[in-house]
Amino acid sequence: LPSITDKTFKQDCVHHHNNLRAGVGPPASNMRYMTWDAALARTARAWANKCIFEHNIYLNEKHQCHPNFTSIGENIWVGSHQAFSVAGVIKSWYDEVKSYTFAEEKCTAVCGHYTQVVWDDSYKVGCAVTLCKEVAGIRNAANFICNYSP
Repeated sequence: LPSITDKTFKQDCVHHHNNLRAGVGPPASNMRYMTWDAALARTARAWANKCIFEHNIYLNEKHQCHPNFTSIGENIWVGSHQAFSVAGVIKSWYDEVKSYTFAEEKCTAVCGHYTQVVWDDSYKVGCAVTLCKEVAGIRNAANFICNYSP
């Protein structure tokens, strides 16, 4: 699995977020362009290395996870390391759009991953993937986390 310094991995993470964000319908009037943030990636890696399927409990503590941002969002995916692909995971998060009602701005089922991917104010992303012996009952699991700010 790629490291957070792997150029292709970083480009894939940013590209797939921006590609899906550009296709939001109805179009967002103020969608920001995502760029890579190394500090967010380090935070994602540190939490992914714990090999647990839970959100980072430190994200809401000011300056605990990033030197500049106090508001950090997070998406997590766990699955077989053979099934992992950056494009596939980010698309699976985006596909929760089917549970989002635009008129009411709320979810009819799980759609928090989708809303995080397309949150218009966010413009920084940092992701990491770690191979874990076992996570959430999945052996040889890929634990993929993306952090977002602001």
